[in-house]
Amino acid sequence: MDSPHLPTNPPDEVVCRVLTDMRRVAVVGLSARPDRASYGVTRFMVGRGLDVVGVNPALDEDVLGLKVYKELTEVPGKVDVVDVFRRSDAVPALVDQAIAIGAGAIWLQEGVEHEEAAARARDAGLVVIQDRCLYKEWLRLCNG
Repeated sequence: MDSPHLPTNPPDEVVCRVLTDMRRVAVVGLSARPDRASYGVTRFMVGRGLDVVGVNPALDEDVLGLKVYKELTEVPGKVDVVDVFRRSDAVPALVDQAIAIGAGAIWLQEGVEHEEAAARARDAGLVVIQDRCLYKEWLRLCNG
């Protein structure tokens, strides 16, 4: 029996460094619904004092007091981490946009992975974390 596919991720030390060094995060797929994971993780990051912006073409209002953009490429300024709460089939286009804006890392939340797009992002110099929850990894690696 074949073992399940595991996405390629950097060592824990690198993941923790991404988490502790990030200052500005773009949350792609931010929801205005408090019961959604993207809302809770964003609230956690805001509570830690991070500069967070949302990206969701379906939203016309700010969420958690944060500006929400229609596309990642519309976000002005430097973005350290692109945190993705979208289906895996959306990842290739988001990787292209993350590369275009010069992001430092792309973080694909639990259940989201795309190894081919991740390889393209790594080749462009981005750190790529797949199928992991940013909040859970912060608690596990960075002592919350």
